[in-house]
Amino acid sequence: MRICIFEDEQYLNFEPLIYSRPVYDLICGMTTLKEKIIRAFPKEKITLKCINYLESLVKAENPKCKVNQFDNDDYLFINGRIIAPLKLKSILSAKSGEEKVYVSKGIVVAAKVSGKRIKDLSLDKVEVIDTELFKNLPSEETEINCASYLWDLIYLNGKEIQNDFKFLTKGKSSAKKKYPGVNFVNKKNIFIGKDVELKPGVVLEASTGPIFIEKNVTIFPNAVIQGPFYVGESSKIKSCATIYPNVSIGKVCKVGGEVEDTIIHPYTNKQHSGFLGHSYLGSWINLGADTNNSDLQNNYGTIKVQVNGRHIDSGKQFVGLMMGDHSKTAINTMFNTGTVVGFSSNVYGAGFPPKYIASYGWGGSESMKEYKLVKAVETASAVFSRREKTFSKEDEALFETIFNLTREDRSKRGY
Repeated sequence: MRICIFEDEQYLNFEPLIYSRPVYDLICGMTTLKEKIIRAFPKEKITLKCINYLESLVKAENPKCKVNQFDNDDYLFINGRIIAPLKLKSILSAKSGEEKVYVSKGIVVAAKVSGKRIKDLSLDKVEVIDTELFKNLPSEETEINCASYLWDLIYLNGKEIQNDFKFLTKGKSSAKKKYPGVNFVNKKNIFIGKDVELKPGVVLEASTGPIFIEKNVTIFPNAVIQGPFYVGESSKIKSCATIYPNVSIGKVCKVGGEVEDTIIHPYTNKQHSGFLGHSYLGSWINLGADTNNSDLQNNYGTIKVQVNGRHIDSGKQFVGLMMGDHSKTAINTMFNTGTVVGFSSNVYGAGFPPKYIASYGWGGSESMKEYKLVKAVETASAVFSRREKTFSKEDEALFETIFNLTREDRSKRGY
């Protein structure tokens, strides 16, 4: 059976993170949504469906997968915003030649589709698959978690860290190195990779959930970490950091201050004091010293967030900051509850900036203007070089494409 992981018509609900990646490359727990799906089908051939301008990027990052190409076979289409359980393959089992759509709480999570129907519906030609195309297939109800907004991933993160921990530590042993002066609580629930440095005074408290530390991570003195927690390869946790449960940090990040219920993609820095809670950050972000976000309103009400041009009541009492790739903040920046900051924006100044900042925004509470594309590219290139990475022509083309895609959004806001 061939598998196609796709984006459906709701993918824009995950802006601004989806400007620079498909929705299935969002992180929840210790892995991306895509990785959870693929590990449930270890022997099947995988096709990835994505927006055309992201095709070269997706191909480069997934050399073993076909991208936007179909053979003349039947496919199991899997919605890229599901949080796949390990038993996904058995849940989506179907007889050979059978067509079927799988629905969970009104959301199409998967569909078994014949090669003929793929051709008839031109599924190989559309960029985003409208799941209404599957409505005439025989339907089966199932129970699979499916994220509708970024904050859903935040709220599922702790449980997914636990699920991923069980899978990724099976048959593996934690590093045996001794760490003088480090306080372990429930050590059997802590996995430490190779060449990890834990400095004296570190507290790893895993009674509330597992802690997974990838190789080459450094945790500086007096940092306190509560599980569930994950930190990726070559990241650094700064001295006196206080990290509460349900936090995932990608590779090559620097994180300090106070953090809780937050997902941070690779190559992002929040290394100074300041609070970050119930937040979702992309890659190549830098938060200046004492940047803080609120994640709870004074009236304890549910938090509204601007998503895809609409104001959505999240239904959650805690929602913090959602920030796209390559955005930056100045020192002492303050964000209100449910703030969205787009791709490659710069935020600074006194007071609270707007709760929605379009991509390539420059400014704060007093005024906003457009961040010039040439300047954004120069900065991104400099940031890449600091990580010994090359900012390629493909990267520059991606910046330009996103700049043009979001031009109308900036224009509506007068910058």
